[in-house]
Amino acid sequence: MAPPDNPLSKREQEILTLVARGLTNQEIARELVISPNTVKVHLRNIFEKLEAASRTEAIVRAAQAGWIQVAGLDEEEPAAAPPSPPAAVELPLRPWQRVYFVAAAALVLAALLLPGLWQRAWPAAAASDLSDASLPRLGAPARQTAGRWQSLAPMPTARSRLAVAALDGLLFAIAGETAEGVTAAVEVYDPQTNGWLPRAAKPTAVANAQAAAVGGRLYVPGGTLADGSPVAVLEVYDPAADAWSTASPMPQPLAGYALAAFQGRLYLFGGWNGAGYLDQTLVYDPAADTWRSAPGPGRAMGFAAAAVLSDRILLAGGFDGRRELAQCSLFYPAEARWAACAPLIAPRGGLGLAVEGPAVYAIGGGWTAALTFNERYDSLTDTWSSIPTPYPGQWRHLGVTALGSEVYAVGGWSGDYLDTVEVFLGPFRSFLPLGSRGQ
Repeated sequence: MAPPDNPLSKREQEILTLVARGLTNQEIARELVISPNTVKVHLRNIFEKLEAASRTEAIVRAAQAGWIQVAGLDEEEPAAAPPSPPAAVELPLRPWQRVYFVAAAALVLAALLLPGLWQRAWPAAAASDLSDASLPRLGAPARQTAGRWQSLAPMPTARSRLAVAALDGLLFAIAGETAEGVTAAVEVYDPQTNGWLPRAAKPTAVANAQAAAVGGRLYVPGGTLADGSPVAVLEVYDPAADAWSTASPMPQPLAGYALAAFQGRLYLFGGWNGAGYLDQTLVYDPAADTWRSAPGPGRAMGFAAAAVLSDRILLAGGFDGRRELAQCSLFYPAEARWAACAPLIAPRGGLGLAVEGPAVYAIGGGWTAALTFNERYDSLTDTWSSIPTPYPGQWRHLGVTALGSEVYAVGGWSGDYLDTVEVFLGPFRSFLPLGSRGQ
């Protein structure tokens, strides 16, 4: 029987056992009567759970832990036990030792009864939270036919953890992480031509940042540098001049936050400051070039998403260092207060939100568990419903925004850095006669 701490599901154990026998993905799919893409999704989850970079490493770790049986990896015969040392004379505990022992026992008991207490109090970020570079690259996933999703011309630069925003009928893809490292590249998509063009590079190359448009300009706060450290810089792009400038930096370095522009101001929620995830709200006023604090959402997290709904901002999902979150909250800037909304159907971290009419679309996620659908929030009934996804499994750290009545999902990570551009057409829209490449 597998040890109780076995992180692998029964299906994952079956697949890893077949991998150990030397079977290919196609052979495993035939053996288990599943699709090759499903095999790839399971393998991604296995690698993440075992923190393995290759099939061999995953096999060895699982076999040594006793989670799978592999011929040739049996445990060695135990060596002869060394002679027993002379029995030690037990001395009575001193008073200070008794106090120390009781305190240590209490801490151990608290850790056993409340395993998440320490992490909830001081939620930290692992290196893999801030970069996809250490993950095994399995190749871009096979796209599946998915309802009203349509593929558009791919980005010139495949990347995840990028900032995406819409302005003046164009789609801006800014910075992010590529296979070569953190980038400062700025590329612009024109829906009229289904093509991409380069623009002036961002002065500071970062990943884990977001972008929002205010007053005809794009604002990109913070992010992480190539070494993973967060920055406080606020850089501003003027599309008319194709030029960047700097504004007043944030009160502290920050990355992995959720961002929304509401009535001429930027609202940042949560994020990671270099030491842990935060429960905070920051507000930036471009007219005064000043930052201030507002009430936090009540949970420390990063990699959530925010979108504006009329007089309020919806904040959903996220990651707290241990798990993806399903919480949904509404922030009313005029009153600086929070209210609850219905939670997501599935927890999602590294997702994106976009608003189209009274609906909010939650796209992506799959950080700690595979997902087979995206979601749509009906603000009139406070309910979430499932919608199809072109990339089942994991599709996270992508850029999501609305342009007109369409929802765009750009790049991200799904077993590899993606250059994909997908558009979700509303119920009364027809597919556009676009080719797969730009002009």
